[in-house]
Amino acid sequence: MRSVLLALALLGFEALAASPPRIVSLAPHLTEIAYAAGAGPALVGTVAYSDYPDAARALPRVGDGWRVDLERVVALRPDVVLAWSSGTPRTTIERLRTLGLRVEEVPTFRLADVPAAVRRVGDIAGTRATAEPVAAGFEADVRRLRERYDAARPLTVFVQIDDEPLFTVNGRHVISEVVELCGGRNVFADLAQIAPQVDVEAVLARDPQVILSTDGTAADPRVQWQRWQQLSAVRHGAIYVLPPDTVARASPRLVAGVRAVCEALDDARRRQAPGPPGP
Repeated sequence: MRSVLLALALLGFEALAASPPRIVSLAPHLTEIAYAAGAGPALVGTVAYSDYPDAARALPRVGDGWRVDLERVVALRPDVVLAWSSGTPRTTIERLRTLGLRVEEVPTFRLADVPAAVRRVGDIAGTRATAEPVAAGFEADVRRLRERYDAARPLTVFVQIDDEPLFTVNGRHVISEVVELCGGRNVFADLAQIAPQVDVEAVLARDPQVILSTDGTAADPRVQWQRWQQLSAVRHGAIYVLPPDTVARASPRLVAGVRAVCEALDDARRRQAPGPPGP
């Protein structure tokens, strides 16, 4: 009888050990990464704007990307909290650790960080078998696009992520790397802040050949910029509105964002002679 009880106890222990950790995500793109890595069933909470995939909409909210309700996080009893290295406030991360929670900071500055994050979350959740093909597929898609646009004619680009006030990204932001992959040159790559505020005068001074807007809440930027006909992008009609969820979120869907940026720059090359057409 004792041997039977011991066997049952061991089975219960193994089942407990095999159960996925309880995970809270503190950024929408980390939520997407968790689902892509097969860790969706392990998620017990997330933040505002976590709307992909559809299952993410039903998760309890613990705040947004910048303001987190610590009591709500603790109440969810997470084994792991996924934090956004460049977005989650440092004070929030340190406070969660002080409360005894395991916080995993996940960097997503570069394209290569996305598959690395998918694999890492897969390892945390015990779903590496699901995560690996997703990560490898992302890497293969990016490699093909990089090879295709390696010799594309360069164009100067202004990335508009917000219109009031006017915000852009510097060269360390993943959107800037996407622009570079497609043959573009971010006109504000040299600024110190990763998402700096700029003014119209600064944009006029750098005279981009292309304007890419990822601000999904702004008025049509093609209308907004018409008053400044001296801009090259305005004169050639090279102003493009791109879906923010695929271009600005560093998740596996970013491959679709890369394609959208590359297609926009291809169109801009066709509009702006002289020079050979895009690839």
